[in-house]
Amino acid sequence: MAKLKLVEAEVMIDAALAEGRKLKLAPLAVAVLDAGGHVIAFKREDGAGLVRFDIAYGKAWGSLGMGFGTREITARAEKFPAFITSLYAISHGRAVPSPGGVLVLDQDSDVIGAVGISGDTGDNDEWCALAGIAAAGFRAAPGKI
Repeated sequence: MAKLKLVEAEVMIDAALAEGRKLKLAPLAVAVLDAGGHVIAFKREDGAGLVRFDIAYGKAWGSLGMGFGTREITARAEKFPAFITSLYAISHGRAVPSPGGVLVLDQDSDVIGAVGISGDTGDNDEWCALAGIAAAGFRAAPGKI
């Protein structure tokens, strides 16, 4: 299994931010975590809110913790609100049920990390995460794998 490197995380972040600027989105914050949930890199655009790091981190961390993207966590929150309340408590508030958390897969489809983005709508955050992952040459798993 490959390890996600700092240079690759930086490519993901810069490409995600460039996509956000191209689409004229609200200021974004982007966190890239390794497979163990540790922050490799993070950037917050000028004007992004103070809690955007925590939200971006929570989206990436929640994806890793559950084994699928936060789009799926969001769908489950609607169907099973008690489960999500429990997940939030168990994770000490780290799992954020909103699109924008995407797993990063290597060439063997092993999870090597996650990207979390916060700042615009969840759909737009996720779109930028997908763009960043693709720019770094990896595959993404926004939903269930």
